[in-house]
Amino acid sequence: MKEDYYDVLGVSKSATAAEIKKAYRKMALKYHPDKNPGDSKAEEMFKKSAEAYEVLSNPDKKARYDQFGHAAFEGAGGFGGGGMNMDDIFSQFGDIFGSAFGGGGGFGGFGGFGGGQRRAKGSNLRIRVKLTLEEVANGVEKKVKVRRKIQADGVTYKTCGTCGGRGQVTKITNTILGRMQTATTCSSCSGSGQVLDKKPSDADAQGLKIQEETVSIKIPAGVEDGMQLKVPGKGNDAPGNGVAGDLLVAIETEEHATLKREGDNLHYDLYISISEAVLGTSKEIDAVGGKVRIKLEPGIQSGKILRLRGKGISSLNGYGNGDLLVHVNVWTPKELNKEQREFFERMQGNENFDPKPEKSDKSFFEKVKDMFS
Repeated sequence: MKEDYYDVLGVSKSATAAEIKKAYRKMALKYHPDKNPGDSKAEEMFKKSAEAYEVLSNPDKKARYDQFGHAAFEGAGGFGGGGMNMDDIFSQFGDIFGSAFGGGGGFGGFGGFGGGQRRAKGSNLRIRVKLTLEEVANGVEKKVKVRRKIQADGVTYKTCGTCGGRGQVTKITNTILGRMQTATTCSSCSGSGQVLDKKPSDADAQGLKIQEETVSIKIPAGVEDGMQLKVPGKGNDAPGNGVAGDLLVAIETEEHATLKREGDNLHYDLYISISEAVLGTSKEIDAVGGKVRIKLEPGIQSGKILRLRGKGISSLNGYGNGDLLVHVNVWTPKELNKEQREFFERMQGNENFDPKPEKSDKSFFEKVKDMFS
């Protein structure tokens, strides 16, 4: 029995359009194929959530589904029959996957499910780009070499005889609602309205050939590991008068030697000696913009967190920079010579060495709370 669309997205029947979109986006990002390579169950969930959203995001289809359930779409084609592949899903709902990087809403391609000629879209290409923490903090422009299919020189096309150049074929289906007419993409021309007429010897059966191209990718500051952005029109060309697919870029961040990222904030562990903690000192530490020098007051306690405001990662949404949090750790020596041991033995019982936490000295849990505030 087919699973209820509302259950698939985890929303109630009274959910608003915004709530349905938010639920689908959460599902799509969770089961995205780039995050779950080779996972057939994740791929199935990705497709099921897209099918549910295709119906529930359309007021007319939603109304029919609420009244008749899955029976309203039996034999009507569309998502219900599982006829759309991954690229179709990206084309239809591209804005779900991060239009903040895109340049316009969505991934282009076939457009809506309504009438009119559709332009076939070439397949998308996917690559991974590794970034250092410095590149993430400042943003960077990367140049990558991509092998993509383009239309070969000298190729010609003619009007498709199956659809008459419309790119679609109509089909009459009997449903419980009566006779229903649906339009589907023409299988002969893949929706372009044209088929191959003549091609040069170096082209494939669609009139395309592979060419290596250098593509420039502008990556904004603040991206995170696992995010995906796109370069429109830098995927494979489509035959005939179709539009090129997109180049989808998965972000992969390299681990920094001393800095750890948490959202827009950075963390740095600073180790100092007992004498440095007692007397005070200044230290040079790593930051994404280069080295910075900080001053440690005499008597600084282990566990103290120093906040360097604005020394973190730039916010992807343009809300300024995060902070650099320096965690002070007083290093206790494991071995002492005779003179050192005698000194500390003399200090035992000395009230100046007895712990005297002040009210201003926050507990561990208060410090953790402050880090997230």
